Amino acid sequence: MTRTDRPQDRPQDPQDQQDQQPGRPQDPPRDEQRSILSSSAVMAAGTIVSRLSGYVRTLLLAAALGNLLHADVFNIANTIPNMLYILLAGGVFNAVLVPQLVRAASHDADRGEAYTNRVVTLAALFLGAVTVALVVAAPWVMNLYVDPGVPADARESVVDFARWCLPQVFFYGMFVLLGQILNSRGRFGPMMWAPIANNVISVAVLLLYLVLFGTASEAERSGGFTAEQELVLGLGSTLGIAAQLLVLLPYLRAAGFSYRPRFDFRGTGLGHTLRLGVWTVLFVIVNQIAYTVVVRLASGGTADGASDGTGYSVYSAAFLIIMVPHSVITVSLATAILPTLSRRAADQDLAGLARTLSSTLRTALVVVLPFAALLPVVAPELARVISLGAAAPTYANYIGTLAAFGPGLVLFTVHYLMLRGFYALEQTRTVFFIQCAVGVTNVLAALVLVHTTDAAATAPALAVAYAAAYLVGALLSYAVLRGRLGGLRTPVLVRFLVRAALAVAASTAAAWLTSGLLDVVGEESSYPVAVLRALVVVAVDIVVFVAAARALRLTEVTSVLETVTRRLPLPRGR
Repeated sequence: MTRTDRPQDRPQDPQDQQDQQPGRPQDPPRDEQRSILSSSAVMAAGTIVSRLSGYVRTLLLAAALGNLLHADVFNIANTIPNMLYILLAGGVFNAVLVPQLVRAASHDADRGEAYTNRVVTLAALFLGAVTVALVVAAPWVMNLYVDPGVPADARESVVDFARWCLPQVFFYGMFVLLGQILNSRGRFGPMMWAPIANNVISVAVLLLYLVLFGTASEAERSGGFTAEQELVLGLGSTLGIAAQLLVLLPYLRAAGFSYRPRFDFRGTGLGHTLRLGVWTVLFVIVNQIAYTVVVRLASGGTADGASDGTGYSVYSAAFLIIMVPHSVITVSLATAILPTLSRRAADQDLAGLARTLSSTLRTALVVVLPFAALLPVVAPELARVISLGAAAPTYANYIGTLAAFGPGLVLFTVHYLMLRGFYALEQTRTVFFIQCAVGVTNVLAALVLVHTTDAAATAPALAVAYAAAYLVGALLSYAVLRGRLGGLRTPVLVRFLVRAALAVAASTAAAWLTSGLLDVVGEESSYPVAVLRALVVVAVDIVVFVAAARALRLTEVTSVLETVTRRLPLPRGR
């Protein structure tokens, strides 16, 4: 049954009223929570390994290219394919398909086999045609993303890289589609582990690049690339994305899916999927327009070649680091609960959907909140840790951006999980209008902040604009979904946030004092010292936060720790 975006005919916030009553269940059934956390742990483990290998790739990339214009040229060209895939099909694949695949498996006589084959066939045809068109139109495409002030040789390299990298649009799309088919069948691990293949190939390509061409000289850090350099980096990047797609194929067969091309698209339910997808595509268009503005503004931060300019490479590297807890925890949880949310929505169990979503939000926040608060404390050490080779002389360029991203991470986490609730309810039109507000805020804040600062503050200004955008998004998405569900257990969330804030305050204060004591001993003068300082400060923060959480009875922390320790090979007493 398809839902509309009208508010439900029910008293406002009955679930919130139930939270005040003794004897009412405060969370989803414990078995369900354990199942969600267990599935999330499998995905989180894969994401951690993927992120670690991705971190090695980031280190080598910075070591080879630095973090100024030379690095921006490659990083922008290599990022655009993922942006374009998301713009063209990512919203439908990520948000709409899982509920539809679950429904087809539940209601179709063949358990959704024919429906899935039609989706794969249609997606392959669409992505293939679009990829060819993008490669042909590469010069015009890249003009959208590069500031006019970028020197001519750098602009030529951006276009050359784009021709090598734009085929990634096809491979990104098919990877996410096949991964979502596995997710809909309860196989959550492969999609999270497959990117490791991409990172391994990327690391090998960068090592080859360093052997062949060495690190960028001071003069090269403000210019373009040779044709040989473009071939190695561009082709190597695309081969990595193709590899992560190929990794999924054996798992599909193991999950019982056998692909057979189907071209009978009419009258088979795809129309309903595409109608739902229209609003998601519009949502993605708004999001990508905003990000296009961000990339273009960021490219201007290094256009003049100044050594303290912060552009897209600084912004994207800082973003990669701050998104680690989101990728490891929030995405894993959201992926694990989406089939459950979809079943509850199909059964009209809105109270159950609210309980599951509220519990998941709290679980994500117990990881994200302390991390975000710690970022300004360890930003100098983190900046040093991610800067080797050509990036080492300008490592301080990262500090302000890393510190500024913390609040945005927390707000994005709330917004991201609330959208899973809308997708389960098939209310994609509402998501579009909320994202319009997010996108407009991001663009306006970015334009104002970047144009009122200098080149050195470009990336930090964009990080602040990101936080402003998701402040609007978090408030709107939570308020609207709370109304649609008749409550989101807000009193429980408020009590949780008060206790979490006390625990975070204690752990961040301890980390700050530890950092101050280390400053008395001596500031970091080498890479190993910076790594050691970061580890000590982070360890103190974690220990104090866990202790404070236990004292304040933050059961969400206990649940996460139990899930982790159950999967560690710890010796057990008899």
